[in-house]
Amino acid sequence: MIGARQAWVIEWLKKALLEVQEYVKLCVTAAKGTVSRPFYARDVMEQIDVIGLGSLTVVILTGFFTGAVLALQSGMTLDQFGARPFVGRLISASMIKELGPVLTALMLAGRVGSGIAAELGSMMVTEQISALRALGTDPIRKLVVPRVLAGVIMCPILTVISNAVGLTGGWLIALTQLRVPTGVYWSSVVEGLYIQDVWMGLIKPFFLGFVIVTIGCHVGLRTSGGTQGVGRATTNAVVAASVLVLIVDFFVTRLLISILF
Repeated sequence: MIGARQAWVIEWLKKALLEVQEYVKLCVTAAKGTVSRPFYARDVMEQIDVIGLGSLTVVILTGFFTGAVLALQSGMTLDQFGARPFVGRLISASMIKELGPVLTALMLAGRVGSGIAAELGSMMVTEQISALRALGTDPIRKLVVPRVLAGVIMCPILTVISNAVGLTGGWLIALTQLRVPTGVYWSSVVEGLYIQDVWMGLIKPFFLGFVIVTIGCHVGLRTSGGTQGVGRATTNAVVAASVLVLIVDFFVTRLLISILF
């Protein structure tokens, strides 16, 4: 029994290491493809539209209600200390440094990561990827690189939009529910921000966008098993991307704290 269990653990570790190896290989190949020809600029613009504009609605809704609920919850807490006018400072620090980038990335993981995995997985099981190779086209350059570039470009932009909408949502709640004057709220927002916080909120989305798109591409390109395999790949892409977003966020935050502060 112990021998069988050990064999199962060893087999699982081998599969995990193989997945990590293939993922790293994909990332390196995609990185090389971004700085060497041929370039597929039209595909990049198409993916920017799909990833950016296609995700705009869900990002705006998420940012707005996150800022609104932050204002409601923090207002109740700050009332205990007579510090209700400082609600803007708390919302700005929370949204721009942490909640904005992470929640935007999680929304993209659910929408973009799953979509990429499903699309590439369908191409794998219908042998369209093999057809591309037979025609002399590199699938990494044609399919992966445009998606990686679009994800890295659009994730920071969507994060900035989410932060702005979140601060606006917090302002509406502070004005209507907490009776905090507009001038006091926005002054508190500005006073609560430091340039290091802004840089942290702008740098992290580049890493998070890269992780989301590369995970979706990796899982999609390793899909097998027909339509059931596509379903499994979609689920695995969302789960893996969401978990990695939180892990990468921790390590990037730790790195940026040591550099910026």
